[in-house]
Amino acid sequence: QVQLRESGGGLVQAGGSLRLSCAASGRLFSSYSMGWFRQAPGKDREFVAAISWDRRNTYVADSVKGRFTISRDNNAKNTVYLQMTRLNPEDTAVYYCALDFTDRPEEIVIDQRLYDYWGRGTQVTVSS
Repeated sequence: QVQLRESGGGLVQAGGSLRLSCAASGRLFSSYSMGWFRQAPGKDREFVAAISWDRRNTYVADSVKGRFTISRDNNAKNTVYLQMTRLNPEDTAVYYCALDFTDRPEEIVIDQRLYDYWGRGTQVTVSS
């Protein structure tokens, strides 16, 4: 089994920043890509950002491009971060991290249906 634990969520004013963390643990037996998704009240869960196992490839959604950055710990690849800047109320959502085992270290995954494991989420609330 694999466990994912998100942290770093909270309440922030518009224009502020937050950094989310996600630590993977358990049976991490091979390479895996990781991603962040979010779900706002009354909306479907949507893709935010993804990063490959080798850290060479990242991809962020157009809605957060230029404001959010995904990264992976330099020493322990099992931890992924989402640095969020210039937050606005539309960013309010529960943020989830996800993990997809892959044999391609350069792969990034955007389709949430392809992810194998999910965290429980962390709430981000941006006040106006």
